[in-house]
Amino acid sequence: MKITATGGGGFSGRAEHYELDTGRIEQGAALEALLRDLDFFAAAPPQPVGADIGRWAITVADGAREHTVRFAEDGSADSAPWQSLLSQLRNLA
Repeated sequence: MKITATGGGGFSGRAEHYELDTGRIEQGAALEALLRDLDFFAAAPPQPVGADIGRWAITVADGAREHTVRFAEDGSADSAPWQSLLSQLRNLA
């Protein structure tokens, strides 16, 4: 699977971008398991309003399937699983 995460914004205006190929990293199988647990390809978290909140788009491509989840780093329960995924991507990149 190929994973791309792009985001930033908020007060800092900082932009970040990560790209990973799960077939090329040691933790790839664990990351794929996390994506299955999150039911990534069926997910559509809500978008809160607020110019000072960082926003992210995480895209996963797996063969013919491709899906993008957009979320805000707003500390809500809805964004917690996606924030956890983003933290793992940051650590692996």
